[in-house]
Amino acid sequence: MQVARDISFGPFRFDLADECLWRGTHAISLRPKAFSVLKLLVEHPGRLVTTQRVLDTVWPGTFVGDAVLKDNIRQLRDALDDDAKSPRYIETAHRRGYRFIAKLSESLPSNSPSAEPQSPVHFAPKLVAPASSATSFRVVGRESDLAKMHGWLNRASAGERQTVFVTGEPGIGKTSVVEAFLEEATRVPGIRVVRGQCLEHYGAGEAYLPILEGFSRLCRSAGGAEVLDLLRQHAPAWLAQMRSSVSQTESDSLPSRAVGSTRERMLREMADAIDLLSSQWPLLLVLEDLHWSDYSTLDLVSYLARRRDHARLMVIGTYRPVDVILGDHPLKGVKRELQAHRLCHELALEYLDEDVIAEYLATKFPSNQFPARFRRMLYRRTEGNPLFMVNLVDYLIDQKVIVEEQGTWELRVELTEVDEGVPSNIRELIEKQIERLTSEERTALEAASIAGMECSSVAIAAGVEMPLEWVDKQCGGLARHQFLSPAWLAQLPDGTVTARHRFNHILYLEVAYRLIPAMRRSQIHQRIAERGVAIYGNRSSEIAAELAMHFEQSRDWPRALRHLLQAAENAIARSAHHEAANLAGRGVEILKFVPESAERDKQEMRLRMMLTVSLMAIKGFASAEAEEINARGRELFWRYGPSPELFYMLWTLNLYRQFSGEMHSSLEIAYQIMQLAEDLKDDALIMQAHRALGAVLVLLGRCGEALEHIEKGTALCAAHQNHGYSVFVVLDSKVMFECFAALALLALGRLDQSAGRLSAGLELARELGHPQTLVVAQHVAAQIHQIRGEAALAYELAKQATDLAEEYGLELWRAYGIIEMGWAEAELGNLQAGIEQMQRGLALHEAMGSKLRSPYFLGLLADQLAKAGRVEEGLATISKAITITEQTGERYSLAQLDRIRSELLMQAAE
Repeated sequence: MQVARDISFGPFRFDLADECLWRGTHAISLRPKAFSVLKLLVEHPGRLVTTQRVLDTVWPGTFVGDAVLKDNIRQLRDALDDDAKSPRYIETAHRRGYRFIAKLSESLPSNSPSAEPQSPVHFAPKLVAPASSATSFRVVGRESDLAKMHGWLNRASAGERQTVFVTGEPGIGKTSVVEAFLEEATRVPGIRVVRGQCLEHYGAGEAYLPILEGFSRLCRSAGGAEVLDLLRQHAPAWLAQMRSSVSQTESDSLPSRAVGSTRERMLREMADAIDLLSSQWPLLLVLEDLHWSDYSTLDLVSYLARRRDHARLMVIGTYRPVDVILGDHPLKGVKRELQAHRLCHELALEYLDEDVIAEYLATKFPSNQFPARFRRMLYRRTEGNPLFMVNLVDYLIDQKVIVEEQGTWELRVELTEVDEGVPSNIRELIEKQIERLTSEERTALEAASIAGMECSSVAIAAGVEMPLEWVDKQCGGLARHQFLSPAWLAQLPDGTVTARHRFNHILYLEVAYRLIPAMRRSQIHQRIAERGVAIYGNRSSEIAAELAMHFEQSRDWPRALRHLLQAAENAIARSAHHEAANLAGRGVEILKFVPESAERDKQEMRLRMMLTVSLMAIKGFASAEAEEINARGRELFWRYGPSPELFYMLWTLNLYRQFSGEMHSSLEIAYQIMQLAEDLKDDALIMQAHRALGAVLVLLGRCGEALEHIEKGTALCAAHQNHGYSVFVVLDSKVMFECFAALALLALGRLDQSAGRLSAGLELARELGHPQTLVVAQHVAAQIHQIRGEAALAYELAKQATDLAEEYGLELWRAYGIIEMGWAEAELGNLQAGIEQMQRGLALHEAMGSKLRSPYFLGLLADQLAKAGRVEEGLATISKAITITEQTGERYSLAQLDRIRSELLMQAAE
């Protein structure tokens, strides 16, 4: 039987068994609800507990205002003698919630039969001790940097998540410091490392590339089965992007588990999985060369850093500051925001000074007889750049300038001669090192630099058209020359077992790549791409971005286009819309090199579909740029007659028209959609067409007609298990039909039927767990309760929708929720605060360029302005609402607007 523990903080002891708070031998009286609030906070030490979570936990199923909670917090502060302005125990996070900030310890109750005298078990054990010295002469002079890293790891081990950026110029030792740190940190059993590399060739194109790479490797390592099980349960949308990590049978079923994925779902799933992975032992997430990162990876870094829950997580990112600044990379803004909120650390590596160079020489060459001028020459030539210094010393050894004679190291030539022969920079030095390779090693190095930072012998062999045995031999030589790390084995999708290799530094790859003549480089890219297609076969979509890059570089434009399209679809499936827009944009640029043909037009159509969807996601459904791209796509589609692609181009145009407030145009397009779906004889498309017609007819106030289409679409839903999800139709159709039916039936006066359909829609939305669908259902429910005058229920549902919208970044629906909450708050008696909240929400709504629902929301505001006696403002607001109704044709709320105007006119006449 589990025994309840006592929790101690300061002079207080919290007895969970007897539900009592003690100060020494004195029992402190607390109301039951105050005790429950304190218990909830103490169970989540250091974490933000939101106001809504406290209300849901302590007052479940009851509508309670913030004032009740504040009263209980006030009683707790009185009992703990705590100051709200300088808290020692309970900290207020303004407008968000509360956090228990005191250090806790726990022990068995003194009266427990199983209790034994023991020291308290602290909640924050120190798992890793700071390193006493660098683990290798390669990182000499970095002892203080490593000590800082271990200090941050100790904090992470205690549950205080850490984000660390290791920065510096090329060759300054970022990778060496990180590797030395990992070598020391992983001596603690249980610590896991997820390590990924951002690549210049891919840039912003491959969404989550280093994350997927790192987790795929972790799943293949010892203990990988446990990680796979966790991803299956908590991050199915991610596992769907890692199909090579599972069996073929499971791989075939994975795409359906990612249906309805959003950017927010992807972020939340991985953050939850990482938190669970780090619940017992620290997890180190290492992302190298973030200056080449995609947008989505940076989104995840920011999301993980901003999470308030405790996690034994340390995120380490390396990057070159100059590349970030000159390239105007989004990492600059991400880091600035995190620094502003003190959510990250920067370890800016400095160049080594002359004393450290002397220490390096003494460590690498014991008993040397180098003159003091030698270290000064090294310092002057390398300016303290560690990679340059280490490679220069190795170069001098290879040149027999530094030699060992009878156990003593010395210079064989005069120092002035050494100085004159030294390369002027690190890239020139690497070039000289490449020149010293055999011709066979140089050939293998060329292909490896084209294959990537981490590459297989199979890819290198394809690039140079040589057997695997030859490649492995040359790569062994490159490892001895320190260009590559020692090889390890991996299995490719076609069953081939191959050695894999990794460059020891990105500069080796960069210099080797740039030395290859353009024509030869193009040929090697082509061969590697063709071999990749052959190896992956029908799974080549998994490496579409990589194949697209190789075919682009080889100028094989048709195949580059084919794989760019697949890569863009992959990105949209991950809700990585910045990356999808980048990939589709590259495809549009390539089109100019492809001769005109029917196949070329079809590729352009698909590219424009991808661009339209991505730009709408990035810039909003009312994006003029997206509509312009959509127009060119539609022109092409009409040229080739009916197709599902044309259907979805019209579908997105219909959304654009609705959010731009062009309801009559939206209706015309919805009829075109229906005609197209019927011509195609596709029931799934016909169902979606009924949905488009039902939605716009409800908005136009033609609810009887709308209901006919809603019922026909509902009947077709039964034949489609996923209710019509696609890349273009995000919300669940069955739920949307129920919600539209509830609105239409309410307008027709069939209140009981409306309530039944609303209840069914909400229940299904909760079962599905799809955030966007649930948010929309909650918003519709809030609107219906508002129309029925049920303010408390309207507030509860609007609050749920707003919280969910904020969590998942659904800004438009967050604005809707703020307006509806403001109306309910005003209706429940807090008139002024409610009006101010509504005005704030309307400002957000207008800032997004959307006119959809504007008349309804302005009517709500005018209604409350009337109750506040602000008649002139109310009349101006209702006049604006009716004008927009006339302009847009959105008439669903017209009767309500007329009533409010009449009431305001009567007030004005009094």
